[in-house]
Amino acid sequence: MRKFLLVLLVMALMVGAFGTVYGAKKNVTLTFGAHQAGVPISGVDQKIAKVFEKETGIKIDFQIVPDAQWRDLLKVKLASGEAPDIFLVDADPFSLNDRIHPAENCIDLSKEKWLSRMDPVFRPSLSYKGKVYGLSIFPGVKIWVYYYDKALFKKLNLQPPKNYAEFKKVCQTVKDAGVVPVYEALANGWHQVLPLFEIGATYEKHHPKLYDRLNTNKVKVTEIPELAKTLGQLKEFADLGFYNKDFMTANYDDGFKVIAEGKAAMFMAGKGWREQLDSLYPGKAENIGFFIMPWCDNQILNVNPAGNARFGYKKSKHVKEILQYFRFLTRHDILQMRQDLDPQTPELNWPEIKTRYPADFQALLTNSPKGTVMQYGVKYIDSQWMDVGKDIEAMYAGALTPKQVVENIQKRRVEQATLQKDPYWTKK
Repeated sequence: MRKFLLVLLVMALMVGAFGTVYGAKKNVTLTFGAHQAGVPISGVDQKIAKVFEKETGIKIDFQIVPDAQWRDLLKVKLASGEAPDIFLVDADPFSLNDRIHPAENCIDLSKEKWLSRMDPVFRPSLSYKGKVYGLSIFPGVKIWVYYYDKALFKKLNLQPPKNYAEFKKVCQTVKDAGVVPVYEALANGWHQVLPLFEIGATYEKHHPKLYDRLNTNKVKVTEIPELAKTLGQLKEFADLGFYNKDFMTANYDDGFKVIAEGKAAMFMAGKGWREQLDSLYPGKAENIGFFIMPWCDNQILNVNPAGNARFGYKKSKHVKEILQYFRFLTRHDILQMRQDLDPQTPELNWPEIKTRYPADFQALLTNSPKGTVMQYGVKYIDSQWMDVGKDIEAMYAGALTPKQVVENIQKRRVEQATLQKDPYWTKK
């Protein structure tokens, strides 16, 4: 009897300890709000959620919203007190507070043990006033390149372009051969903005300390002629018919099918895209090469040490379950599972997970000069990303000129800086 009572006591202590550590209940459903582009097409998030459910009984209800709607919808949800338990946000150090007001809305994660294992370069994008509010599990720094059909280039005796003039010539040759040169997709609202801001290091090359001068309001974006020049080049590509005919309504994810079927020669996408293509269309990746985006004669590899991150809703009824889910996601075996199940994750911003870049892409990373993208290095850029996307769409339609697009960017920068009471804009 004593032994039996002792076993019961130990079991009770174990249950008590479990409750203290995890404090979570089974038969709970956590809502997870996200934009379409933030959830990998491989379905890895959903697969991992099923493992979590099997272990804990806690379900994850994914509520995926079109990219063009997500930022505004999340603001409305937060303002009304009806935000999802967990929400995905494109986080950067300059716009985080304006976007979600983390001190008011998000669970403080500053004391979570897993923070020490995450790449510290991502922490500024998740923090506000010294506290960490987000969990970033992202495929390392973001890098966008143009992928191209190597067989077609060889057939037409073409080389990857290294400046705008070469890019234009390549596209004309491809078009003359009866193939769409570049697949472009405006329906998501964000893809068309990438060429403008990803090559910020080239702008800074022409204007030393440009980012610092922009951040201290010593120069306006309207005083950077390369911005309008890049926009003019984008517009020229459209006018010359270098994009697919339906580019104004085309979807980003359709790029896999378009390239796989040889309906277009080039497509701008992030690292790991070629490997995802191969998982969808086996054997196609070996015919795909890549080159640095050559707008405005850029040859600096664009690097963005930020990405989307998960934030827990402070006013949720299930804070303990959210923390349990975050701790689960950061387990070493689950991080490794994420990389193993997702072709677009050649690395994670968790150094304990070994990178698996193909040799040619690793060579690009090793041998190319690198620079920080404008949306990470300059205030009040990323926060107006979707608005800029609408302006570029209007430019393509002939409603705005490149100069007017830049003027609108400057106008919104002033408005946002004033709203944030930025001393560089508000001091007299």
